[in-house]
Amino acid sequence: MNSYKCCFKLVLAMKISIKEKSFIARIASKILHEKSVAVVIGKTIHLWNADKKNLLKNKKWLRHELVHIQQFRQHGLIKFLLLYAWESLKNGYYNNKFEVAARAKENDETPAINIQLK
Repeated sequence: MNSYKCCFKLVLAMKISIKEKSFIARIASKILHEKSVAVVIGKTIHLWNADKKNLLKNKKWLRHELVHIQQFRQHGLIKFLLLYAWESLKNGYYNNKFEVAARAKENDETPAINIQLK
């Protein structure tokens, strides 16, 4: 099975949605001064200047975003958003502990990055 089909099946099993041309991700791209952006809110990955197929093909990027989904599940929507905002204000985006954790898992070959499937 090729990596695209494997990742696509994982995303389906986890009931994750991917939204292309997302207004939320567009705002993030402007704030971060990045051309292409993915932003996770709950169990939805919002994309700007990127498409679902490329996200699913890029295992490193997908793993990063799946860690954020795990973080949302662990803390809950409102609590995670508040913790993430506080971390970003206190330490900056790059040194935000949630971003550090996601980057640390980008090369982790462990299936589903310890995300519990429903």
